[in-house]
Amino acid sequence: ASMQESFYMSNMSPQKPGFNRGIWKKLESYVRQWAYENQSIYVVTGGVLNTVQNSIGESNVGIPSYYYKVILDYSQPEIKGIGFILPHASSSRPLQNFAVSIDEVERRTGIDFFYNLPDIDEKKIESTFNVSSWTFKGYTGSSESIMSPLNLGYPLKKSLNQMFPKKTTTQCLGTTKKGLRCKNKTSNPGGYCHIHD
Repeated sequence: ASMQESFYMSNMSPQKPGFNRGIWKKLESYVRQWAYENQSIYVVTGGVLNTVQNSIGESNVGIPSYYYKVILDYSQPEIKGIGFILPHASSSRPLQNFAVSIDEVERRTGIDFFYNLPDIDEKKIESTFNVSSWTFKGYTGSSESIMSPLNLGYPLKKSLNQMFPKKTTTQCLGTTKKGLRCKNKTSNPGGYCHIHD
């Protein structure tokens, strides 16, 4: 149910294909890897909404210029946190170059993450980060290579296929060059076909 609820339109944000299929996909794969390695992590993701410069569609959905993730590992032996702020653009730079403290993400977004932690823990975790505490190896660009915490021992793609065996298709939300709605069908949760994704 939690996975299905994450596919609501209110939980989506438009992203450029080169960003979504590139560095953002790489970060999401590492987050799955970290969830597996650390048994349990907390992840908060979104657009930096005070950086919206463009919009799409009749409803003028804002397109952030930056996206963020904050990750908290609040379990022993090493309690730690890290943040990422990525420009909404293609990039071949290493993800480590975009790592920041959670405090920095809070400063940029105006959001107070993990405020229910004991103050002493929150201050320590959010003010510092150590890139070497997080594994940045083993990524190949394929979901097959990341082991799933949902079903230990099975590749992630296989586990997700077991959870969501068949996707329904809908008409693409994209607009053609003539200004008409695209007639392609898609099973993409974002609602856009391969041409408009």
